[in-house]
Amino acid sequence: MCRSIKTLRPPVLAGEATEEEIRAAALQFVRKVSGFRAPAAHNREVFDRAVEDITAATAQLLDGLEVRGAPARRAG
Repeated sequence: MCRSIKTLRPPVLAGEATEEEIRAAALQFVRKVSGFRAPAAHNREVFDRAVEDITAATAQLLDGLEVRGAPARRAG
């Protein structure tokens, strides 16, 4: 587990995770899995695509979670 990645759901996080927080967690995950803090130029495209895919998947996960005892999610 990457210790730099924090829990992004209420009640651990005071409100909803921002897009920036979700992307930062995705970047940390890709760095950990790939073993690269910053990829070489020939790996940049696949690295960036992985970050974007994981950002989208994480946002979808957080949008779909029901957390008992947490305040109701805002509509939008």
